[in-house]
Amino acid sequence: MRKLPVLSATAVLLGLLTGCSDDPADAGPTPAKPPATTPSSTSTTPTPAPPTEGELPRGGRTIFPQHQLVGYVGLPGSPALGPLDKNIDAKAAQLEKLATPYAGGRTPLPVMELIVVIANGHAGKDGQYRSRLSDEKIQPYLDTARKHKMLLLLDVQPGRADSLAEIKRLEKWLKEPDVGLAFDPEWAVGPGQVPGRVFGRTTGAELTSIATYLSGLVKANNLPEKVFVFHQLSSRILSDEKGFRQQPGVVTIKSVDGIGNRADKESTWRKLTPTMAPGVHAGFKLFYQEDTRHGPLMTPAQVMALKPRPEFVVYE
Repeated sequence: MRKLPVLSATAVLLGLLTGCSDDPADAGPTPAKPPATTPSSTSTTPTPAPPTEGELPRGGRTIFPQHQLVGYVGLPGSPALGPLDKNIDAKAAQLEKLATPYAGGRTPLPVMELIVVIANGHAGKDGQYRSRLSDEKIQPYLDTARKHKMLLLLDVQPGRADSLAEIKRLEKWLKEPDVGLAFDPEWAVGPGQVPGRVFGRTTGAELTSIATYLSGLVKANNLPEKVFVFHQLSSRILSDEKGFRQQPGVVTIKSVDGIGNRADKESTWRKLTPTMAPGVHAGFKLFYQEDTRHGPLMTPAQVMALKPRPEFVVYE
């Protein structure tokens, strides 16, 4: 155990002062989490129609190799957690422009990744160390995603709660053709553990159980391929990775979330991508605040020069 090399500003506010890490290139600072209650700064508009039945927002039923995914992360009222904190219609327009240099011969498909289950540093009434975004706060994000023909991903940080149970609570949303899932196992802790003080963990078997559930939704509802992203910043967060089994209709993406300067991020990439199970696609995260404390933010050209190709690039 040793203190993480850097703490983000909101981590200091929460008093999350300790954590586990690998070598510096493999484990950046634990990203910070907001208080459980956050103000909503979105407004409701007439609900746009969903995509054509059985199709993705910009047509077709398959994600790759046709599309290149580029996304923003966020939570209402929490700018430290990414651009999607407010003014989401304007942010969607910015995201559209951001996606263009990542095309690389593919069709850009922008993604709005909304944190809907938030790990907390306090127990809460049920002792599960997590809070949930209400349906009323989720709906404007889906409306905006549909207005701009984008995908919406629902990001789950379970705290001490059962990960699959938290995901199944989102079924009404996940049955939609343009809604996918992101899972943040760094924040999935065990009994007696507190999110932010230790890294949470998952296994290849648990990821398979999540993908199996999503596959069932795809089959039962005649959905296009469903995106399933899992985030990883350290090798110790995921065990038995090769035990993951791909499931029909589910596009699984591993987002490498290393924090630091370009050299450190590329080092993390070289360490975490060779371990991917067969059929898993590579993703890459950039942090507007944490990364730029160590140097300039990587450019699209630098990101797309990584091998294997990052098929999902997401900004927090």
